[in-house]
Amino acid sequence: SFKLEIVFFIVFLLIAIFLPYPIWAKILLVASMIVPLIVELLNSAIERVVDMVTDEYHELAKYDKDAAAAAVMVSIFFSALVWVGFIIYFWQ
Repeated sequence: SFKLEIVFFIVFLLIAIFLPYPIWAKILLVASMIVPLIVELLNSAIERVVDMVTDEYHELAKYDKDAAAAAVMVSIFFSALVWVGFIIYFWQ
């Protein structure tokens, strides 16, 4: 999943570079794409810690993993919302 997010990051980084937006907008667009990468790394860390603590199924372990995965999804939605917001704002 992280590898796929890196691919999307590179693609959208190139798009951001070539958009006719001011530099502050480009910086915010790139920063919004970094958030899901950070949250994905935290998600991976949480999953590894949960796996290290227990080998058997536990409802709380499932809840922790689901919450971390949901945080990744929310961060991706946030990034998409920022991009859509800037596209609408600069639309001419």
